[in-house]
Amino acid sequence: MANIVAKKISIFGITINPLTMNEAVDYVSTWIKFAESNCKFIVTPNVNCVVQLSKNQAYRDAFENASMVVADGKPVVWTARLMGESIPGTVTGSDLVPAIFQHFHDRADAELKVFLLGAMPGVAEIAASNIERTYQHVKVTGLYSPPFGFEKDAVECERICELIKDSGADFLLIGLGAPKQATWVNQYASRLPVKVAICAGATIDFLAGNKPRAPKWMTNIGIEWFYRMMTEPRRLAKRYAGDALVFPGLVWKEWTSRH
Repeated sequence: MANIVAKKISIFGITINPLTMNEAVDYVSTWIKFAESNCKFIVTPNVNCVVQLSKNQAYRDAFENASMVVADGKPVVWTARLMGESIPGTVTGSDLVPAIFQHFHDRADAELKVFLLGAMPGVAEIAASNIERTYQHVKVTGLYSPPFGFEKDAVECERICELIKDSGADFLLIGLGAPKQATWVNQYASRLPVKVAICAGATIDFLAGNKPRAPKWMTNIGIEWFYRMMTEPRRLAKRYAGDALVFPGLVWKEWTSRH
């Protein structure tokens, strides 16, 4: 499997697809409706992903094998533009997933069957209820909150693949955090009969209302990360501080390699 979207740019040693939200939804809906059963997966890099990519080869391998890579973070878009690359804007996983659901809601010609993998126990059940209440023609056919460290247990991973297979889902929403969600789906994509999988971080929590999204104005000016850090300081403050130290060096390295 490899990136199969026509539009491509290269930055930070990875390929990114400079798509609008509507273009991304069109690709995904076409894959779901017409593609063969091989799993195409989507990753959405933000600053933290770029930092982790610089030191994690398995994570880089997952990005190389992804069928679509869209920019999740404003700093990634701004850096690309600084380097002379054209990216129309961010396509965040937490916005792309509802946009896909809305696409099927608006059209009565097909039903979207979804499997939710991730979040804490009980959260996916709430998300499933909210999804089915909000979007017609979208049905959650399975969900699972895997135990901590499951990715190191081959038997558990095979069991998860069987759960997804038995659900009959077309679309797999993975909310396991980075880099785990991407490295896991890259390893097991050949065992997953879904049409499309998306690595979408905290999206299941957002759909459940378990975690709040930042106000739109904060997202628009690129400081959604600050809102998230304020809502989860114990979990995110150290991560964002580390990213803030490393990312400028990666931008400088990119700049000097091009000039």
